[in-house]
Amino acid sequence: MRQPTPSDYIVLTILALIWSSAFFNIKIATYSYGPISIAFLRILFGALPLLLICFFKKIKIEAFSKDWHWFASIGIINLVIPFFMIAYGVKNVQSNLAAILMATTPLTATVLAHFFTDNEKFNFMKIIGVLIGFSGIAYLFSDEILINKNNFFSALMILVGSCFYVIGGLLTLKIKHKKNENVTASILIWASIFILPMSIILGYLIPSEALLFKQDLHLSHRMDSTISLIYLGIIATGIAWVIRFRILKNNGLVFQAQVAYLIPIFGVILGFIFLGELITYKVLISLVSVIIGIYLVKKSTNKSEIKATV
Repeated sequence: MRQPTPSDYIVLTILALIWSSAFFNIKIATYSYGPISIAFLRILFGALPLLLICFFKKIKIEAFSKDWHWFASIGIINLVIPFFMIAYGVKNVQSNLAAILMATTPLTATVLAHFFTDNEKFNFMKIIGVLIGFSGIAYLFSDEILINKNNFFSALMILVGSCFYVIGGLLTLKIKHKKNENVTASILIWASIFILPMSIILGYLIPSEALLFKQDLHLSHRMDSTISLIYLGIIATGIAWVIRFRILKNNGLVFQAQVAYLIPIFGVILGFIFLGELITYKVLISLVSVIIGIYLVKKSTNKSEIKATV
């Protein structure tokens, strides 16, 4: 591990841009694909770079080892469920709202870690950070211009989906001794196994969930939606995890965690640039509140880690 260089900050910014670009690409994908199809293809395309890395680096993939139940559980909780819920939600709300709602994961993680871990308990600054951050989200839900009775449930789905990311992260602690590439490839494999039959069945039952063809065997999906979906899988899921591994190896978790500040900011900006999404004053206030909340939580966490090592 080394001190961050300017090139490391560039790589961190690239990772933030990739992850934040996922939101408007999900929105574009929903123009032609249903939520379960988006989740399935994102997982499938995302697995390809990880499998190739494991092959060339000769990293053993332990998806079907004695720890298979952990990989399967994490695959469902950390990938299948949130990918579906977020795609469902983004279909009916602006992508910039999804970026802000998803940015609450460090705040949710702080709450759950207090109850389910031994060394990440609440302190005064964490409590203040969580309260400020979630106050911003509550204020965002009061924006009747962007969130109303027609899409309130969709916004709530995104927020709940972000919680499953956190739960999946907590489960990952059970196999933290294993290589990151092996863990990610294994959970992607299990997520694919779980969601494939769901996609096939729903493709027959619900026309909007058909992956490629309608009954007349002509391509039924818009090109921009298909390109966005491929991007979501290969770049925003697969390649992004590869970049994350590089940052963790070179600079550590604390440095990599700074990406949380950038994602909602970039998400709002990219939604405006590519989709012309409305940015109200409540969106800006909520964005600032969430970032301040994340800052206070992470600052407190970093101080605790320093004390623990002294």
